[in-house]
Amino acid sequence: MSEQRKIRVAVVFGGRSSEHEISCVTAGSVLSVIDHDRYEVVPVGITRSGNWVLTSGDPERLRIDAGTKALPSVPEDGADLALPFDAAGQLMVVDPADGPRRLAEVDVVLPLLHGPFGEDGTIQGLFEMMGVRYAGAGVFSSAAAMDKVFMKAMLVGNGIPTSGFVAVSDRQWRNERKKVLDDVAELGETVFVKPARAGSSVGITKVADSSDTDAVVAAVEAAREHDPKVLVEAQVVGREIECGVLEAEDGGTPDVSFPAEVHVAEGFDFYDFEAKYLSSSSLTIPAGIPEEATARLRAMAAEVFEAMGCEGLARVDFFYTEDGEVLVNELNTMPGFTPASAFPQMWGATGVDYATLVDRMITTALRRSPGLR
Repeated sequence: MSEQRKIRVAVVFGGRSSEHEISCVTAGSVLSVIDHDRYEVVPVGITRSGNWVLTSGDPERLRIDAGTKALPSVPEDGADLALPFDAAGQLMVVDPADGPRRLAEVDVVLPLLHGPFGEDGTIQGLFEMMGVRYAGAGVFSSAAAMDKVFMKAMLVGNGIPTSGFVAVSDRQWRNERKKVLDDVAELGETVFVKPARAGSSVGITKVADSSDTDAVVAAVEAAREHDPKVLVEAQVVGREIECGVLEAEDGGTPDVSFPAEVHVAEGFDFYDFEAKYLSSSSLTIPAGIPEEATARLRAMAAEVFEAMGCEGLARVDFFYTEDGEVLVNELNTMPGFTPASAFPQMWGATGVDYATLVDRMITTALRRSPGLR
């Protein structure tokens, strides 16, 4: 890339998942702090229908309305974009309605997408095929972390503790329902039923009695509205703790933030979408747990990051029980960057400000060689 111009960054956001709006809010937050003296930004929105459009880079258009709580989205009427492959391994953004006219050769992509068709390895595969550098985890790590069933299987395979679970495929639910219900009843009294490949706690139901087949069936059907593959987890009674992880600048052991403890707002049984983004839920940073437990959590967060083959950044969510047990709940390879999100708040408390986080994402992506690593 030429040293005579700024690094050109495509900020890609929106997408086809149920987390479309949160992706837009994340993009707005990033666009408000990115160093425009160093980077030339090309804002690329993906509409709910999957169209790629050149859209506004104005962060004010990508915020949650403070009064109405209305969430932003990518408008369907933007100028459509084409993304042809460039032999130099750069991304070209082209408006086909204008000739086509080459708008930009992009040096690196920030795929600020949450959920399926963005955080699950699909768009990462597109960029790999095109030889384009991008921030965050690669194809396999993104896909495995997005699918909570495979994530748990990989954790168990690496000797990392997690809660008991039952995986329910579409075929099993249609053909082996009685066995599924029997297996769920063995998990313990209270279970959580969730889509295997959705984020932001979308589609989750808490079932107080796992032997209540009607309640379990209703919960599975609710999860299946978001994903035909479902995960049922045993309840873990404990405090919810999160850690942010960043790829080390020197390529060594990943850096881990101070842990945060989640305090779910009154009226919510668990930390679902509304509790995360539209309520008075709060964080304590650093979490009020013993120093020894903090050290264990941070070490385990780095272990999870490496076991899952992550790159760039991630957030690892834990349960910390009364007897000091630590269990991994979830791994998020593109954590939210909204003002309410834990990831930037944890790093801010650790001494890494928001703008530096964005720089780290870009510089680690630029250092990465396209292809197998």
